[in-house]
Amino acid sequence: QVQLVESGGGLVQPGGSLRLSCVASGSIFSINTMGWYRQAPGKERELVAAIDRGGETNYADSVKGRFTISRDNAKKMVNLQMNSLKPEDTAIYYCNALMSEFRSRWNLVDYWGQGTQVTVSS
Repeated sequence: QVQLVESGGGLVQPGGSLRLSCVASGSIFSINTMGWYRQAPGKERELVAAIDRGGETNYADSVKGRFTISRDNAKKMVNLQMNSLKPEDTAIYYCNALMSEFRSRWNLVDYWGQGTQVTVSS
């Protein structure tokens, strides 16, 4: 069974840093784009950052210059380094990956992690 497992959330003071990690496991044939989304209470889920296989990145305007996304294709891992955190960054952060399994190699499917809570508060 293909799954994404996140780690690294928690409570941090404004101006602090956190690093989120996500590892894909299971019978994976290929991984296309990987990324992070977040959902704050009462708001819709939004893209935070994404990275393709070649390393090209895309960021939400609200996090540009503060967050950095990276990936390790060999480890099937994507990371999100979050610096200068603000209270408005408080949300559940979800890992996302567009992947295919060996049993259906050319069928790319969106997979989601279970989510990890990030709280920025003094």
